[in-house]
Amino acid sequence: MNLEMVMKELEALGKERTKKMYMSNGAHEPLFGVATGAMKPIAKKIKLNQPLAEELYATGNYDAMYFAGIIADPKAMTVSDFDRWMDSAYFYMLSDYVVAVTLAEADIAQEVADKWIASGEELRMSAGWSCYCWLLGNRLDDEFSESKIANMIEIVKNTIHESPERTKSAMNNFLYTVGLSYLPLHEKAVEIAKEIGPIEVKRDKKKSSFLHAYESIQKDVDKGRIGFKRKYVRC
Repeated sequence: MNLEMVMKELEALGKERTKKMYMSNGAHEPLFGVATGAMKPIAKKIKLNQPLAEELYATGNYDAMYFAGIIADPKAMTVSDFDRWMDSAYFYMLSDYVVAVTLAEADIAQEVADKWIASGEELRMSAGWSCYCWLLGNRLDDEFSESKIANMIEIVKNTIHESPERTKSAMNNFLYTVGLSYLPLHEKAVEIAKEIGPIEVKRDKKKSSFLHAYESIQKDVDKGRIGFKRKYVRC
């Protein structure tokens, strides 16, 4: 399948209701409003195709950009490729659920995520923290430096309340993910999450949401889910 064929199939799958939902979360034209599950049959036909993924991502169409993340070959992407994708990720559904997810399957994931976390830019920071969520929730615990993850928890404790809104949300999710999926620091994550307390995340034209990693971790403790790992990162 080429670019034109994929765009036609995506357009045919678009739904006005889904489009409105995406736009209410920050997406803007061009987009079709394709449910992510509806993309799976096309993805099965294409499998991984980095050149086509690059063409789709470059359209600026939200649905095409999302689909690009599904068929991208993360191990074929360089640091500059991921930086370029982040440059075009104009809202959190692209930064955290397309770019960060794709990065999480690359060998250079931690290197790039660390750079983004240190960037001071809201969506790059959000993507960096989110990437670690996908990594910790999928890879074996011994693939991470315990001291490094412990230091990152301290950064969350000391800076989350003053961080940009989307970064706050990703940092909260990071702390929750450590508590759920990274057994060496489960207790520390619980302790810090309790100390931090609820986090207010302000949203444009919507009511603030309140996130509480401690409560989320406790729910998983009650369900016996501690140590949970995803089988796959991408769909």
